[in-house]
Amino acid sequence: MADIIKHQGIVESINGSHITVRIVQSSACSTCSAKGHCSSADTKEKLIDIVTVDASSYQPGDRVIVFGELSMGMMAVLWAFVVPFCILIISLFIFMAIWNDELSSALCSLALLIPYYYILWLNKTRMGKKFSFSIKPAH
Repeated sequence: MADIIKHQGIVESINGSHITVRIVQSSACSTCSAKGHCSSADTKEKLIDIVTVDASSYQPGDRVIVFGELSMGMMAVLWAFVVPFCILIISLFIFMAIWNDELSSALCSLALLIPYYYILWLNKTRMGKKFSFSIKPAH
């Protein structure tokens, strides 16, 4: 059960088999007693779209638990941060070897991220199937 990510949330809306759930994502230091005196404590509200066959059993305002696999979170970090970082670093070294100009190399390396994120955006439906959350009532 340790490979499951859980968040408590509230059902915001239901549209067919799609349920929109509002979760409060908080950093580890947001539960600290000194958070009122620290600028690093933060919480964020997020809307999660969940596709489920039993959407009719939920009502707006219901408290629910949203859960997904830990591997799904790791895969998201890989696609959103690790791969672009590798593209940036490798292309920077290649462009520096070719041109020996830091500014042009850095700008071209950054420009390579535009098609990468565009390709991710084009594949959002396919990736949405891999990155799906489940829902159950909170007791």
